[in-house]
Amino acid sequence: MSQDAQRVSVREKVGYSLGDVATNFFFQSMILYQTRFYTDTVGLSAAAVGTMLLVLRLADAFADPVIGALSDRTNSRWGKFRPWILWTAIPFGVVFWAAYVSPNFGPQGKLIYAYATYVVLMILYSANNTPYSSLMGVMSPHASERSSIAGYRFVAALIGQFMIQALTLPLVDKFGQGDSSKGWALTMGIFGVAMIVCNFVVFFTTRERVMPDPQQKSSLKEDLKNVFTCKPWLLMFILTLLVFTTLVVRGTGLNFFFAYYMDQTVVRNFLDSVGLGAMGGEVTGWKSALDALGLLVKPDGSNAASVGLSFFMVVGSLIQIAGICCSKPLADRFGNKAVFIAGMTVTTLATAAVYFVTPTSMSLMVVLSIIWPLGWGPTVPLLWVMIADVADYSEWKTSRRATGFMYAGICFALKAGLGLGGALSGWLLAWYGYVPNVAQSEHAMLGIRLMATVYSAIPFVLGLGCLILYPIGKKLSKQIDTELNERRKQYAQPAGEQSAAQA
Repeated sequence: MSQDAQRVSVREKVGYSLGDVATNFFFQSMILYQTRFYTDTVGLSAAAVGTMLLVLRLADAFADPVIGALSDRTNSRWGKFRPWILWTAIPFGVVFWAAYVSPNFGPQGKLIYAYATYVVLMILYSANNTPYSSLMGVMSPHASERSSIAGYRFVAALIGQFMIQALTLPLVDKFGQGDSSKGWALTMGIFGVAMIVCNFVVFFTTRERVMPDPQQKSSLKEDLKNVFTCKPWLLMFILTLLVFTTLVVRGTGLNFFFAYYMDQTVVRNFLDSVGLGAMGGEVTGWKSALDALGLLVKPDGSNAASVGLSFFMVVGSLIQIAGICCSKPLADRFGNKAVFIAGMTVTTLATAAVYFVTPTSMSLMVVLSIIWPLGWGPTVPLLWVMIADVADYSEWKTSRRATGFMYAGICFALKAGLGLGGALSGWLLAWYGYVPNVAQSEHAMLGIRLMATVYSAIPFVLGLGCLILYPIGKKLSKQIDTELNERRKQYAQPAGEQSAAQA
C-alpha cells in the first residue's frame, strides 16, 4: 500500500477522536466525583467505598488482557477493533447512567447495587476502551501520523473533560433542586446518551490499515512472552499505574479541598469578580445561559464550591488543549521521552505546591491552576503514542505484532491505578476522620490537603524514574520506523487489497 493510501484524513481523525469524548464522560466523573457521590449522596462509608473501588477495579483489570487477546484474534469485514466499539456503544452508555442512580434499598442494598452496577460498568469500559485505544495503533503505520491522530484524540478528550468538569456539579445542583440523587441521575443520563452517539461515530468513520504479517501464527504464549520480556512495555506499565493513581487521588482530593478547605466567602467573592455570581436580582443576557447550566453562584452562596471547582478545572482544560496542540511539534523536535519528562516535572512541582495554598489565598491557587496544565498538556497524548511505539519496538525485535495485547496490558495498569487511587482516597478520608456534609476536624482537613497535594505528587516522582529508564528515544524511534516499513512492504500490498475489499 502506498504512503498516500495510508494517510488518515481529517474527517477520520475527528471521528476517531469522539471516542475519547465518550471515554472522558466516564473517566473524569470517576476520577473527580465518584467517591464523593458514594459518600455524600448514596451514604456509603468512605472505608467501604475505598475497598469497593480497589476490589472491583483490580478484578476488572484482568478483563483487559482477555479483551486484548480476543480483539487481536477478531476477524471481520470491519477489522479487529472497530466491531467492539459498535457492540459496546449502547450498553456502556446505559450502565454508566445506572451507576449514578441511587435507589432507596437501605444501607446494605445500596452497597450491593453499587457493587453490581460498577462491576458491569468497568467490564463494559474494558470491552470498549481497550479496542478503541488499540485502533489508533493500526490506523497508520507511521509514528508521526499516529502522533497527529493522538493530538486530535486528546483535544477531544479535553473537550469531554471540559464538559464534565464544567457542567457536572452545577447541573446536579440545577436538576436536583436540593435532591442530589435526582440531580446525579438526570445529569449522568444526558452524558450517557452522548456516549452512545460518540461511539457510533467512531465506528462509522474509521478504518484499520496496519495488518499483522499474514504468516504470523496466533499464540497467546508468544504474546505473553513478547510483552513481559519487553523492557519499554514494563516501564510504561509501571508509569501508567503511577500516573492514574495520582490522577484519582488528586482529583478526589481537590473535590473535597474546594468543598471543605477553601473559605467559601473568598471563593464566592472571587467568582463574583470573574462574572460568575448571580449577585441577586434578575439574571439576564449571557448570564442566563450560565444560570441554565448551573454555572452561576446562587445569591446564598450555597453552590460556590461546585462552581469554583468547575471554574478551575475548566481553566485547566483550556490550557491543556493548548498544550496538546503543542505536543506533536515538540515531540517531533525533541522526542516523546524528553517532552514527557519535562512536562511531568513541571506537573509534579505544581501538584505539591498546592499544599501551601491557604483557605483564602485564591491568587496562588489561580497561578498553580495555570502552571499544572501547562506542564501536563503536552504529555497527555504521549502515553498512548509511546505504547504504539512499544508495539513497534516489540515487532522490530520479535517479528510478531500484538497491538491489542500491548494496549490491554496498559489498560490493566490504568485500571489498577484507578483502583489503587480510589482505594487510597477512601481509606485516607476514613483514616483522617472525614465525616460527610459537616464541618471537618483539623485532622480531617490535614488529610484532605495532603490528598490533593503531597500524596498525589509522590507517584509522579516515581513515574519520572520510569521515564528516565525508558529506552526508546528519538533516534531509536526513527530507526524502528524505517526498518519496519521496509519489512512491511513484503506483505503490505495483499493486506491493503484485502482491507480495501473489506471497507
